[in-house]
Amino acid sequence: MNRLWVRLSLAFSAVVMLGVAILVVASGFIARSGIRESIILDELQAPDGLIDRLEVYYTEHQSWDGLEDSLSQNSEEIYIGPRLGLVLLIIDDQGQIIYATSHNLVGQMRDVVSAQFIAPIVVQGEAKGYVILEEPSLDIQPRQSRLVLEGLSTILLTIGLMGGVVGVFFGVMMSRSLTAPLRRLAEAARAIGAQNLSSRVKVEGTIEVAEMARAFNEMASALEQTEKLRRNLVADVAHELRTPLTVLQGNLMAILDDVYPMDKPEVARLYDQTRLLSRLVNDLHELSQAEAKQLPLNLLPVQVDELVNSTAAKFESLAEAEGVTLKVDMQPDLPLLMADSGRLSQVLHNLLNNALVHTPQGGQITIRTEHIGDMLRLSIKDTGNGISAEHLPYIFERFYRVDASRNRDTGGTGLGLAIVKAIVEAHGGHINATSDGKLGQGSTFIVELPLTKAPEKVMAVDRL
Repeated sequence: MNRLWVRLSLAFSAVVMLGVAILVVASGFIARSGIRESIILDELQAPDGLIDRLEVYYTEHQSWDGLEDSLSQNSEEIYIGPRLGLVLLIIDDQGQIIYATSHNLVGQMRDVVSAQFIAPIVVQGEAKGYVILEEPSLDIQPRQSRLVLEGLSTILLTIGLMGGVVGVFFGVMMSRSLTAPLRRLAEAARAIGAQNLSSRVKVEGTIEVAEMARAFNEMASALEQTEKLRRNLVADVAHELRTPLTVLQGNLMAILDDVYPMDKPEVARLYDQTRLLSRLVNDLHELSQAEAKQLPLNLLPVQVDELVNSTAAKFESLAEAEGVTLKVDMQPDLPLLMADSGRLSQVLHNLLNNALVHTPQGGQITIRTEHIGDMLRLSIKDTGNGISAEHLPYIFERFYRVDASRNRDTGGTGLGLAIVKAIVEAHGGHINATSDGKLGQGSTFIVELPLTKAPEKVMAVDRL
């Protein structure tokens, strides 16, 4: 009883039955009141109706002689009243009945003044007779009148019942049709709850139901993608932690078995693995903060040229050792940027380290800064191996490496670019990468930061 389709069916049925009831009551009211007489009189007085023909008959004959024979042969309108249980009378100007649908009334007198439903027959401006409609008296054809009214009531009741049954049937069918998409939506929601995230519903029905289905499918797709990322994250974290933990466990076991000596070089190797674990945990923590829009930022006016020059200076010796030229191309008079200088240094550090790792000896890394409109653009271009088109859309995902073997020869935790993207977006900016994927042409990372627009959510903290 509490189902939507049942309630809709009851509502449709109630509306149908109310309409049927109004129809029956209105029809009964018409059949049993003066409305019948008024409607019939209007029909008789219509152009070329019975009244007009009676006026023509009197004009031609100058009397009512032979009227009964003429009406019985030429007019069907005189039977309208009897079919609805009424008696039609034609009287002369003296009030004597000269024709009646009930023959035993002919010759009787009627008071014209007291007649309720009467229409005059006017010839040359004078009333030469009248047409009267009246209910049959109890002693005049009572059975016929009763049968007519009972027949009319039966017809109306039959029509009402048939209309009600048909209306209820289509109401139930329509209710089931309207609620079917909602039922399928509920089944799909239960499937999602049972971890069947591939479940989708067909977009159909009314605009509102179709919009709900589209929203559900979008939600299911987002949940499926989130679950996929979660599983990948768990797998990636397990993979990243396994290597240093395995090294630590193996070396410690070797020390316990006196395979390795307990000296400083061995302790240093173990300490390096703990530093790697610590860096991985810190990177994951920062990334989770950024994705939750809780990354702490200490926004202050930053002189970008000084920040770029100081960061580049830290990499000059590393670049020189690798045989790579580091070049800075700075647009003069750059405006101040409201940003967290420590986080921006982290962005530059990760991008430069990434470029240095992938640029061979004899290559070049160029840092360029420029002011474009209300944006500050910072780009880092290298002449390294480049990135193929199939990898470009994914390089900012956590733990993603272009090297399918996922080895650690190039170092890093696989989170550097993901953290860079998170920091840039936390400042209200965006980052993208371009590359032709050809050796020697390298790749370019472009960071754009707004000069006036503040980030959506910022937590100002004091740095130690």
